[in-house]
Amino acid sequence: MRYRLIFAASALAILAGCAVGPDYQRPMISTPAAFRAPQPLAPEEKSLGDLKWFEVFKDEKLQDLIRTAMIQNYDLRTAVANVEAARANLGITRSNQYPNFDASGNVQFNRLSRDGSLPLPASFVPFQNRTWGQGALNLLSFEVDIWGRLRRATEASRANLLNAEGTRQAVMTTLVGDVSSAYLTLRELDHELDISKRTLDTRQESLRLIQQRQGGGVATLLDLRQGEQLVYTASETIPGLQQQIEQTENQITLLLGQNPGGIVRGRNFTDQEFPPDVPAGMPSALLTRRPDIRAAEANLIAANANIGVAKAAYFPQISLSGFLGGQSTQLSTLFSGPHSAWSFVPQVTQPIFTAGRLKSTVKLAEAQQQAALVAYEKTIQTAFTETSNALIAHQRLRESRTQQESLVTALQDRTRLAYVRYRGGVDTQLNALDADRDLFQAELTLSQIRLNEMLSVVQLYKALGGGWQ
Repeated sequence: MRYRLIFAASALAILAGCAVGPDYQRPMISTPAAFRAPQPLAPEEKSLGDLKWFEVFKDEKLQDLIRTAMIQNYDLRTAVANVEAARANLGITRSNQYPNFDASGNVQFNRLSRDGSLPLPASFVPFQNRTWGQGALNLLSFEVDIWGRLRRATEASRANLLNAEGTRQAVMTTLVGDVSSAYLTLRELDHELDISKRTLDTRQESLRLIQQRQGGGVATLLDLRQGEQLVYTASETIPGLQQQIEQTENQITLLLGQNPGGIVRGRNFTDQEFPPDVPAGMPSALLTRRPDIRAAEANLIAANANIGVAKAAYFPQISLSGFLGGQSTQLSTLFSGPHSAWSFVPQVTQPIFTAGRLKSTVKLAEAQQQAALVAYEKTIQTAFTETSNALIAHQRLRESRTQQESLVTALQDRTRLAYVRYRGGVDTQLNALDADRDLFQAELTLSQIRLNEMLSVVQLYKALGGGWQ
């Protein structure tokens, strides 16, 4: 008998170590040797995505905005709550793997009637008042997880927690990028507003000169109207820029979880500092750095574990329960001698006919696993595409900005010479006005190109999975 018990216990332990369903293995993903960019990038371990966000964005006021957003942003607070919910759900699921213990007890006080429908004589029941007590300790309530159903469920819950944590980090990455982009856009609009006001002052001074020349009979009415046109063109851009500035401020306060209001500025737009180099790093490192990829893989792990949960329903479910307690009419003897009571109940449940429900449940879990696999692969390819787009934008915008700076320098010199010639009576006013108009538009275009170049760095940092560290 002893050997039989040892054999049975050993067999039970071996079976308990098994779990039906496929074990997770990371899918083989074909990663490119290097990110696509206009200029080939040499493979290197260092990556812009490994830097902390305050190492990338040096503006102190921008750093303050990001810190505030990390605490008050609504989407991030929701993501944090989802992490706590997933952690609690893991605790609930994992508790099913262990025995549960609890205690119960009650006392009843009754008085028996001597004149009721079933009268009891005093010779049979000497006392009318009766006390009945019961106490029990539920020693065991436990499912023997032979087929791994509970372990697979715990595995899925643990993966869901990792998915929630990866989602939280992805929200942080997006939040850093959104706040930085909005702030840089705000500073660029401020810069455009300064250009417009400076241009307006210059054109108003030129208009006064034209009015003086017209009074002296040198300038014509056409010259006066052309000067007024340039003044009105510059002044018309100011309200539109002010509107965009105020709306961008509201956009930032929403990201901060605050009421609409003004934003404190830091460095000027042209003084914004970024890392001198923006290395992309190894493409394979992107799989572990980007939080959305990790979240997608965690979702795939959970779906894979759910297949085991579904398949375990085909096999018998073995549960054990038992209690130890006592029953007595006297509380003093409730747990003594013959008043004790106990029970031990092994139970086996085996589905016989379910009209295809179990088979369909397994097919559903397998289909969900395939959908999670496709989503995982798509997330990876999206990451490679976003990184490549950001690298292309950064390099091409840098080339465009260099050419635009040369254009602005040439137009500044042309405008200066045109007004010198006009004031000296050598050239017509039309050439001076045309040069002024071209310079104003070129300066605005240069400001926008600089902004797009900065935003390409922000997008590259986000695409590389930076911002959550």
